[in-house]
Amino acid sequence: MWWLFGRKNGSGFSSSSTAEQVTEGIDGSNLTAIVTGATSGIGTETARVLAMRGVHVIMGVRNLVTAKDVKEAILKEIPSAKVDYMELDLSSMASVRKFASDFISSGLPLNILINNAGIFATPFALSEDNIELQFATNHMGHFLLTNLLLDTMKKTTHESKKEGRIVNVSSITHHLSRGIRFDQINDPSSYHMWFTYGQSKLANVLHANELARRFKEEGIDITANSLHPGAVLTNIFRHTNILSGLINTVGRFVFKNVQQGAATTCYVALHPQVKGMSGHYFEDCNVSTENSKARDTELAKKLWDFSLNLIK
Repeated sequence: MWWLFGRKNGSGFSSSSTAEQVTEGIDGSNLTAIVTGATSGIGTETARVLAMRGVHVIMGVRNLVTAKDVKEAILKEIPSAKVDYMELDLSSMASVRKFASDFISSGLPLNILINNAGIFATPFALSEDNIELQFATNHMGHFLLTNLLLDTMKKTTHESKKEGRIVNVSSITHHLSRGIRFDQINDPSSYHMWFTYGQSKLANVLHANELARRFKEEGIDITANSLHPGAVLTNIFRHTNILSGLINTVGRFVFKNVQQGAATTCYVALHPQVKGMSGHYFEDCNVSTENSKARDTELAKKLWDFSLNLIK
């Protein structure tokens, strides 16, 4: 089926390119990256390929047992890999704060922050901070994490003279969003698992765009971009029983595998072609077009202020 989707664009890569292919020949040694949600799916592949290219990868994970297995698998394949893991539950502000504090205390630099973790189409629930769970995990956790690590990234960028990169893994489903319903974030009566997921993914794009605007305004050598990884066959569909069954049956014929699904993330995080590019939305390792709401600078500023108020 990939002959339908494999057309290469300006970057020279396409939907069928893999993470290894798009980073071939790139030396990531002397770089440190945090990858959230690195114990499954495209997060694991992102961590593996970055480590393969010499990057010191810190995996932000909920399950420490699984993280240990992932680390061991990577080291078995790549004995020279630099991979560590730290506990991180993005639905919990306390957990995010502890992760950031522990990372900062480690004294490690931070060149790349990949906000990858996410949950999809869960039944309505509130986080421990009383925020709707998809919005809390997919947007708020990453918003807080990024804010807490910005000073470390700025310091690293200044001292290393290397461009810092923030990568938000969003989704094409941000096009489904009705916008950011600020006054109905926690309203169970208006909750729809698909549209709410789309809202959280729209927030990912808006967050990256607002970061990019602020970095440009401050003259900081850090870029912020968002991306759609493609329709990837992973366990993200586990909360939708009917859809999960259908996807497991036919998905392998029409969906990307994880090697292809992690390609755009690795491309945006490492490739020299992306140097200096900020505030863009990528798909299939090429610049794509987000929806009009995602390009709304006033909405991005409003979301920033709204999120800032929530983390206080």
